[in-house]
Amino acid sequence: MTAEAAGQDLLPADLAMGTVMLKVGDMKVMTDYYQRALGLEVVAEQDGGLYLGRLQKPLVHLAPAPGLNLPGRGEAGLFHTALLFENQADLAATIATAAQFEPRSFTGSADHLVSEAFYFTDPEGNGIELYWDRPRSNWSWNGTDVVMDSLALPPQRYLEQHLTEESLQRQRGSVAGVGHVHLQVGDVQSARDFYVGILGFEKTAGWHGQALFVSAGGYHHHMAMNVWNSRGAGPRKDTLGLGEVLIEVPSGDDVGALADRLRVAGLPAHHTGAELRFEDPWRNRIRVAVR
Repeated sequence: MTAEAAGQDLLPADLAMGTVMLKVGDMKVMTDYYQRALGLEVVAEQDGGLYLGRLQKPLVHLAPAPGLNLPGRGEAGLFHTALLFENQADLAATIATAAQFEPRSFTGSADHLVSEAFYFTDPEGNGIELYWDRPRSNWSWNGTDVVMDSLALPPQRYLEQHLTEESLQRQRGSVAGVGHVHLQVGDVQSARDFYVGILGFEKTAGWHGQALFVSAGGYHHHMAMNVWNSRGAGPRKDTLGLGEVLIEVPSGDDVGALADRLRVAGLPAHHTGAELRFEDPWRNRIRVAVR
C-alpha cells in the first residue's frame, strides 16, 4: 500500500473492469468490425443496442446515437479499451483477424515488460488495445511503481511465433476480458485527485507528468489517464465515443463505501444500492456495480 493510500479507503483488491459502452453513429459498420475484426459475438440485444463479447461475457456495449458528432482529437474521452487474452496464441489470433479485416486500423505495438500490446482503431476512431499479461512473478516494482516500458514488438514476428491454426479456429470460443480502460483527460493532477484521492485506486505508475496509471490489488493498471492529445481539455460534450465505463466490485458494501466517499467529497452520484453512477471531472461516466 502506498503512503498516499495508507490513510484512505481503497477500492477492493478483487475489483474487475466490466463492459465499456460506446455511443455509435453507424451500428452496422461498428457491429461488423467488432464481430469480424475482433472475433466478438452478440451476447445480448437490449438497452437499445448490442452487447458483444466472448463466451457470453459482454465486453463492449454498442449503443446507437444517431445525430451525435465524432469528438474532436483534443477532447477528453476514451483513449482505448484494452481487451486482455489468456495466452499469446489467443492474442495472436485476434491480432491477425483485426489486421486482415482492416490493415489501416493497426496503429502500433509495444512490449511493456508487464504485457505485450497491439493497438488498433475502430471505424469511429475509438482506440482498442489487444494484450497479454506476463505472469505477475515476472513484473518488477520500483517501490510502489510497477516498472513498465515501450520496447519494440514487431507484429509480423509475433504472429510467426504465436499464431496457430487452432487458435484461429477457436477464436470465438476463447476467453477475453476488459483488462483496463485508458482515458484522455485535461490534466494528470486532477485525475490523480479524483481516481486515487477520492475513488480509492492506488497509483502504480506515471509518465513524465503526462500519464497516470492506477489499479486495485496490485495489478499493473485497471485504468489510466493521459494528456497526450487532450492537455487542458474541459468537460466533454455529448459526442460519439465513450458512453460509460463499468467497474465491478464484489459486494454492495463496496458500492456503499464509495458512495460515502463521493458524498463526503461533495460530488453528485446516483446510488441505487447495487450500483452507483457518477462522472469524473471531464464528464466521463463511470458505473460501479456488484459483480
